[in-house]
Amino acid sequence: MRGQCSGIVWGLATAVGLTCSLAAQAPRPLPSWNDGAARNGILDFVKAVTDKAGKDFVAPADRIAVFDNDGTLWSEQPFYFQLSFMLEQVKTAAPKHPEWKNNSAFTALMAGDAPTGG
Repeated sequence: MRGQCSGIVWGLATAVGLTCSLAAQAPRPLPSWNDGAARNGILDFVKAVTDKAGKDFVAPADRIAVFDNDGTLWSEQPFYFQLSFMLEQVKTAAPKHPEWKNNSAFTALMAGDAPTGG
């Protein structure tokens, strides 16, 4: 019986030690970010808005973030930079294509009546 108890105690001690070791190796927030003002500012902001005792606390239901396909935050009026680039290229190419003057989409773009992200 003593051998069994010692095995159980050893197994339990190993499990507790492994759990403590894993907890001590918790992933670092924003692991791909370099230490600096930007990273620290974000971490401080998150800490402030998630601390229930703090003056800056934001309830979980009121926390909203929308991410773009590259992981960045969208502005309130998102506009794909790829589309913006393409529209600028169309404006640049327009003098070489006089036939575009008869197309209402191109005339709206050239007149500034189409969204350009600006």
